Amino acid sequence: MGRPGLAPGIYFRLLLVGYFEGIDSERGIAWRAGDSLSIREFVGIPLKEGAPDHTTISRTRRLIDVETHRQVFAWVLELLADAGLVKGKRIGIDATTLEANAALRSIVRRDNGESYEEFLKGLAQQSGIATPTREDLARMDRKRKKKGSNEDWVNPHDPDARITKLKDGSTHLAHKAEHAVDMDTGAVVAVTLQEADLGDTTTVKETLAEAGTTVAELIEREAVTRPAEKPEVNLGGVQEVVADKGYHSGPVLKDMQAAGVRTYIPEKKQAGKRHWVGKEEEREVVYANRQRLQRPKGKRLLRKRGELIERTFAHCYDTGGMRRTHLRKHNNILKRLLVHVAGMNLGLLLRSMYGIGTPRGLQGLSYTLDFLVALIALAVISENSQISESGVTADHPVAPKYHPPLCAHFRRSEIQNQISTPGC
Repeated sequence: MGRPGLAPGIYFRLLLVGYFEGIDSERGIAWRAGDSLSIREFVGIPLKEGAPDHTTISRTRRLIDVETHRQVFAWVLELLADAGLVKGKRIGIDATTLEANAALRSIVRRDNGESYEEFLKGLAQQSGIATPTREDLARMDRKRKKKGSNEDWVNPHDPDARITKLKDGSTHLAHKAEHAVDMDTGAVVAVTLQEADLGDTTTVKETLAEAGTTVAELIEREAVTRPAEKPEVNLGGVQEVVADKGYHSGPVLKDMQAAGVRTYIPEKKQAGKRHWVGKEEEREVVYANRQRLQRPKGKRLLRKRGELIERTFAHCYDTGGMRRTHLRKHNNILKRLLVHVAGMNLGLLLRSMYGIGTPRGLQGLSYTLDFLVALIALAVISENSQISESGVTADHPVAPKYHPPLCAHFRRSEIQNQISTPGC
């Protein structure tokens, strides 16, 4: 018969567990689902049944296409829009790198499939070394320039991965994830996965188009479902874009102005003066963008960009556990990424409703309450000892005056037996 299949609802909830628990691999998600009774209840796995194996999760991912994962991401955005957490007027865009599940030692030449070591041996033999040692190959490799070109090399196991330098200065095969964030609420309205060697001025077009389409669909949905109510999403769609200096270029600013979008993008420092001969239209949009940045609103938006966008990266990839991918090829990684970012948006919704966005945050709050109640008990015990030393006694406990809801979960008998004055 084979291994039983996995219902789509259980599959998507398992991926949400990956975000909330900070688990990076499907194998880890499967283990956590089998280990925790609360997660089994959330996912919908009966106690009599075993947790799904990681191979079942992988097979279900392969069977469900990317568009279905996009619909789950859009459904979560609809929940945020109903709660007033998506405005869509001001969008901040930034990108980060995700380390690929592929090794640099496995790269091969695009033209003939030759490995890196075989390529170095050929260079050594051409230079007169008949039988080169590893030391000879390493010495020759250090002297070479531009030895990691993506035009010449590819990893056969993950052709979508690109050789790039990460933020810590190390060189790895990586992917590029780009977020479009609502600058009014912090919700991620679009996420794209692209080649890591593409520049920001190239990838911003796809991400901005994705964000514009998403906001337009939310506007259309509000017009159908709530025609008489005041709209939460901006009826004009995306009107302003905030980004860092890596996205600044004359053609990009010109294209955004043609689309009716105002830009707040700082310029790169350049030596000398710029020449605008034959580029009068670009000059006008660059000067207009520069003037907007000098106003208080522009400075405020740039400060807010660093706060909101970097926060989404921290939640999704650092504490969320997706900084290094365990999947290969953009199709598979994007499926996991869409649900992962949807989990971050759900956390934003939970935080707005309950003040806590993750189960770990709720767990930390319970520890804090434990600590506070322990301090109260110690203070009451100390007060009792001082009263007993002074010769004052009480025949019966005094009615409690502390806040009942705070102490309801901590009515321990050993503490109550020692308290004869106001307490829990």
